[in-house]
Amino acid sequence: MISVAKNTKRIIKEKCLSQGAIANKAGYDGKVFSNMLNGRKKVTDIDIIRISQALNVEPNELFGITRSEKKEPK
Repeated sequence: MISVAKNTKRIIKEKCLSQGAIANKAGYDGKVFSNMLNGRKKVTDIDIIRISQALNVEPNELFGITRSEKKEPK
C-alpha cells in the first residue's frame, strides 16, 4: 500500500510544482509540511482536504485511488 505522503510527493513531481509552494498554498510552514511528507508528523483528515485543494486533486488521489478505479454503483 502506497502512503498518502508518497502519493503527495508523486503528484507534486508530476505537476512540476515545488513542495514549498504547495505548503504555502495549503497554509503550512514548509518545515511542518516536510515533516508530514517524511513521516515525522501524522497527516490528519483536515490535512488531506487542505493538501488536495492545494494540489487541485480529489482527496482520494492522495490515497492512490483514481477515478477509473472507483467502482460503479450497481
